[in-house]
Amino acid sequence: MDHLLEKTISRDVLYEGKIIDLHIEEVELPNGHTSKRELIKHPGAVAVLALTDDNKLLMVQQYRKALEKVIVEIPAGKLEKGELPEVTARRELEEETGYVCETLTPLISFYTSPGFADELVHLFIAKGLKKIENPAGLDEDEFVDVLEITMEEALEFIKEKKIYDAKTAYAVQYLQLQQAIGE
Repeated sequence: MDHLLEKTISRDVLYEGKIIDLHIEEVELPNGHTSKRELIKHPGAVAVLALTDDNKLLMVQQYRKALEKVIVEIPAGKLEKGELPEVTARRELEEETGYVCETLTPLISFYTSPGFADELVHLFIAKGLKKIENPAGLDEDEFVDVLEITMEEALEFIKEKKIYDAKTAYAVQYLQLQQAIGE
């Protein structure tokens, strides 16, 4: 595999933001030529597939400026520096939905866009949900509606492009597969 590696020759940090950093790297290709890579550095994130006792999926509906539209998603958020993914998952579930969970099980981790970003999302499944009276609040620039939907509604939302992001579609299809094989 070493024959596929690209060696970094130089790195320019163009932007350091609250969520992402943007780097331009000059690399030496395996054939000895050089090229530039535009890279987004991200601290990582979590996503929570939260299931109610009656097997509904807890989702949030929110406006996404990058898409210029409202979409339905599973609760998610970025890792804070030094924070363990499980801690982030519990925090995001409470902040975005007002629920806490009895069990939180890691399912899988995946890269969202490895061609240009290093964001790694840790997907969890949350069960034993309980609505709490005084949940931690949303970030001041975050506005969501909380939804409880059936698997059938989730699949219809995917068809209708109401669910239109990879992490949520992946989570729904993961759950659908688990239900189909009886796990």
